[in-house]
Amino acid sequence: MTVELSLLGKDTVYPTEYQPDILFPIARATAREQYKNIVGIYQGQDWWHIFEVSWLNQHAVPQVAIARMSLPASSPNLIESKSLKLYFNSLNFTRFNSQADFIATVEQDLSRAAEAKVTIELFQVDDLAISQPQGICLDQLQPAGFSTHPDASLLKLDQEAQDEQIEEIQLYSHLLRSNCPVTGQPDWGTVFIRYQGKKPCYPSILAYIISYRQHNGFHEQCVEQIYADIWQKLSPRQLMVYATYTRRGGLDINPCRVSDPSWMPTPIRLARQ
Repeated sequence: MTVELSLLGKDTVYPTEYQPDILFPIARATAREQYKNIVGIYQGQDWWHIFEVSWLNQHAVPQVAIARMSLPASSPNLIESKSLKLYFNSLNFTRFNSQADFIATVEQDLSRAAEAKVTIELFQVDDLAISQPQGICLDQLQPAGFSTHPDASLLKLDQEAQDEQIEEIQLYSHLLRSNCPVTGQPDWGTVFIRYQGKKPCYPSILAYIISYRQHNGFHEQCVEQIYADIWQKLSPRQLMVYATYTRRGGLDINPCRVSDPSWMPTPIRLARQ
């Protein structure tokens, strides 16, 4: 189904009865056409935090939690965010015999929409700790160029580094900004880039990240394009791109793509989430 048919940007009534059919899948394949030559060389997960999770126990007493959903990047579909919010709201007045029954039902519904195995983990509302970003922050550098839309030509290697110098680094920036392709609402995030290869020009990577500020794209698509452009322009030996987006509508989305499964990080939650 195309995103134009989704509930994004439309007035909707929040359901008060269990409604699994409200989940709206969006095929990943269309957005991947522009970098289809590297789709097979990365793996990843889309981690979501759902902060408005509630259901009734067997005695009709409300239960609340924070959920972390893990959706594989290999799934044919991502799930449109507003439909996910409405789906979780539809569970608010539904009884479950146990927390395990609630998890099993949700995983089954989400897996059906994504056409792949989706898992959730539940946290008590005050148990999901805030992490500190690790690595070298790029945000105080002077960007090496500017563009109003994603421009891979901004990405450069460090010309002062020795030709054979290989380094392994983790960089991050809080300046990632893009727009929802349907509503035009801004999406803010922190992007982490773990890199092994010839030394990149740090100001060029910052300039490239800033070039997304007027780009219309879903979170998952932005991360995959960042990954694809770095992979093709800088030719690293190993690469990770992980973005932690700020919360909107009780949800945050955190896509991660890696060239090697050993580089898959543990999901985190930052202060803006």
